[in-house]
Amino acid sequence: MKRIAIVLVVTTAGLAITYASGLIPKTAIDSVSNSLHQSVNPGVLSAAHANLTDNCQACHTPLTGVDTVKCILCHANNDSILQRQPTAFHASVGTCKECHQEHRGLDANLSEMDHSLLTSIGLKVLEDAEPGSEEQAARVGLADKLKFANAPHDRITLQESVLDCKSCHSNDDQHQGLFGNDCAQCHATDRWMIPEYKHPSTSSTDCNQCHQAPPSHYMMHFKMISAKVAGKPHARVEQCHQCHQTTSWNDIKRAGWYKHH
Repeated sequence: MKRIAIVLVVTTAGLAITYASGLIPKTAIDSVSNSLHQSVNPGVLSAAHANLTDNCQACHTPLTGVDTVKCILCHANNDSILQRQPTAFHASVGTCKECHQEHRGLDANLSEMDHSLLTSIGLKVLEDAEPGSEEQAARVGLADKLKFANAPHDRITLQESVLDCKSCHSNDDQHQGLFGNDCAQCHATDRWMIPEYKHPSTSSTDCNQCHQAPPSHYMMHFKMISAKVAGKPHARVEQCHQCHQTTSWNDIKRAGWYKHH
């Protein structure tokens, strides 16, 4: 940091002298000066890394920038990431800074998933495949598809379309496999919600064909609290329409927006 500070002072002083001689406009001097300042102090760290505010070397390496090796030193023992099915892919990604960006303030979200990046990482991993192997054939096929094909759905990019959604999201499949594995026919990669989705008739009585009631509904909790709150003390668990409305699961008839827990 001292070396960077010295370079900043020397460079700024040199620009000031050049400005004084009339060779460069002041606006250009200010722009360069601001850029140099941001290089040294790009912004406030998130709350998760706030304890590293005065320890740049904990994450950065001179002339390299953010060093993935240093990220791993702190997070390699995080079993909740490496052992959970949706996030186990981190074990073979080998890069962190693209999806986990820092210096954006204390309240910033550190995780911004870039699905296209996973495709790029996969291609890079396959570069080391042995000639004639299945891995090499897969890489050639994938590269050709990315070069000549089109995205199968408007809601995702071609790079995202080659990913296997179920490999990470099978535990989140509320459809229990009934709709197949082509998740992008309905879902986008930046949100689960489907704005154009139209729920079946609000008078439908077959809700449980698609919706499974929570475990509490199969216990005394349902008769003692849930059904009574909705004013339907004699309702059965499978009669979702007796208490719930299609606007939201928490929009309960007679009670309105209701959250017990």
